[in-house]
Amino acid sequence: MANPASYRPKTGEIPTQPGVYKFRDARGRVIYVGKAKNLRARLSSYFQDLGNLHSRTAAMVTSAAGVEWTVVNTEVEALQLEYSWIKEFDPRYNVKYRDDKSYPWLAVTVGEEFPRVMVGRGAKRKGTRYFGPYSHAWAIRETVDQLLRVFPMRSCSAGVFKRSGQIGRPCLLGYIDKCSAPCVGAISAEDHRSIVDDFCDFMGGHTNAFVRRIRDEMYAASDELDFERAARLRDDLGAIEKALEKQAVVLGDGTDADVIALAEDPLEVAVQIFYVRGGRIRGQRGWVADRVEEGETPELVEQFLLQLYAGAEDGDDAAIPREILVPALPPEPEVFEELLAERRGSRVRIRVPQRGDKRTLQETVARNAAQALVMHKTKRGTDLTARNQALEEIQHALGLDEAPLRIECYDISNLQGTEVVASMVVFEDGLARKSEYRRFVIRGVEGQNDVASMHEVITRRFRRLLDEQSRSAEVQTDAGPMLVDPETGRPRKFAYAPGLVVVDGGPPQVAAAQAAMRELGVVDIPVCGLAKRLEEVWLPEQEDPVIFARTSEGLYLLQRVRDEAHRFAITHHRSRRSKSMVESLLDDVPGLGEVRRRTLVKHFGSLRKLRAAEVDEIALVPGIGPRTAAAIKDAVTRTGGQTGRQAVNTATGEIQED
Repeated sequence: MANPASYRPKTGEIPTQPGVYKFRDARGRVIYVGKAKNLRARLSSYFQDLGNLHSRTAAMVTSAAGVEWTVVNTEVEALQLEYSWIKEFDPRYNVKYRDDKSYPWLAVTVGEEFPRVMVGRGAKRKGTRYFGPYSHAWAIRETVDQLLRVFPMRSCSAGVFKRSGQIGRPCLLGYIDKCSAPCVGAISAEDHRSIVDDFCDFMGGHTNAFVRRIRDEMYAASDELDFERAARLRDDLGAIEKALEKQAVVLGDGTDADVIALAEDPLEVAVQIFYVRGGRIRGQRGWVADRVEEGETPELVEQFLLQLYAGAEDGDDAAIPREILVPALPPEPEVFEELLAERRGSRVRIRVPQRGDKRTLQETVARNAAQALVMHKTKRGTDLTARNQALEEIQHALGLDEAPLRIECYDISNLQGTEVVASMVVFEDGLARKSEYRRFVIRGVEGQNDVASMHEVITRRFRRLLDEQSRSAEVQTDAGPMLVDPETGRPRKFAYAPGLVVVDGGPPQVAAAQAAMRELGVVDIPVCGLAKRLEEVWLPEQEDPVIFARTSEGLYLLQRVRDEAHRFAITHHRSRRSKSMVESLLDDVPGLGEVRRRTLVKHFGSLRKLRAAEVDEIALVPGIGPRTAAAIKDAVTRTGGQTGRQAVNTATGEIQED
């Protein structure tokens, strides 16, 4: 690790103009590229006390051995140079969005004398016009097959095209009128080019004009009693409408836009983009990236826009739409709009949708991004090699005697000190064992005290461990020794000691967990805490945290265990709060005692469902008659809005009314 002071340039040497800078390591490799409106102000921020820097920024400046910069005239030039350098040097500390899978494109080779339509994957080539990308190759092939009835352009390979020309006979598509057979001179290059242009316009979103034209020609042929041609145009119209059915209308105003959404966690970010042309979704694409630099959502959006659009060719209005919808505006959005307008050749707007169809569509894209991130993590979590590596990294980083094959994690959840609950989740060999999850209701702590609550739940869990171990018998099975109840022969799951206890929190929670275990005489089970802010791992009685590498599989596993414990605790808390809210609302209903209140709660499950129920539905609950049902309906309706709002307003944003 280098000391940033060893290569810090003198403040007076750094210019105050806009520019682009790059940090190099001791071997001269570029490890980070950035831009700034004021180079002096921006670079000076990197050379402050390391304790004040974000952990990722601190890792970057201590890995570097030098910094250099280039002054430019405008911020747009800085943006262009930043993109060029990122593409050239591939710096490890810059966010690099990579495709989460290979997407198929619909390509038209407009640079050839007789352009060809085809479906392919991979990088784009010059002289070819692309549409999409699409989610599935079979879907676009099916669409092309439909459209070749209306636009009979060439779709064969160069070899087939050449061979047909040599033998003077077209392929099958030429005989069934899905190709105009330019290979045998059945159509001139100019007329074939006209068909290709019409196809490209149609795929580009200009569909209404073609539908109207074909419909008018069909009616005209019918009026002229040319029923054969009218029937052929009718079939063409059906093919177009069938192709359009696959592309749902999402924006009624026929907007051309790219809709972008992110799903992020402290280590990774997933991006999804829907390509909307003419109000219809024409394609979809996704990326996943490691979070390797400091920055929140606006900075992530900035890096994504830079990598997605800065490499577009001038005048490429198909690649850059009129409107780009993002979850958060990047810093200095006007600079991006100026750069993209220069690339497109007309104005481009970057904005955050606030309401209406565009807002709804972006929420849909956001759900796709969240699902993509979950799928990415699931695939990574089920990789046996990655799991083994994660356990080994945890063992070495925490100084454990052996890899922690069983990890238990604990989290506390409450709403301003009410309905305090805890969760215990279990991971064995890097995978969740949901059958061994446990919930706890904290009873011995008054108010909001996470440290005392953690002490209680650890005490209860390990007191149960000692109790079950003392009352268990060990038997040999094919899977190895197992602790069972000597009377019933059933396994005692709580009798197994974990290889590592993880608590959600920092030093106070870790100290509370260790103290609880020592009070019970349990001193051979290691404990650590994972703090959310910087993903630091804390060990008992140590002043400094253990810092895992950003790309560490061990950190990823600990984070996944912690997040699962948090999710499980929140779910339990919401369930209890909903039930207690129902019971408190029903306290004043005459004739409704504790037993029937509990029956009502069990029947409907949540306050939301009880409020939505009609009087007749409530009266179906055993022990509740029509008069009592009417009183219950009146109670939950009269106090429903106020109670729900109070619950949300006092929450942190994570807990909402069920």
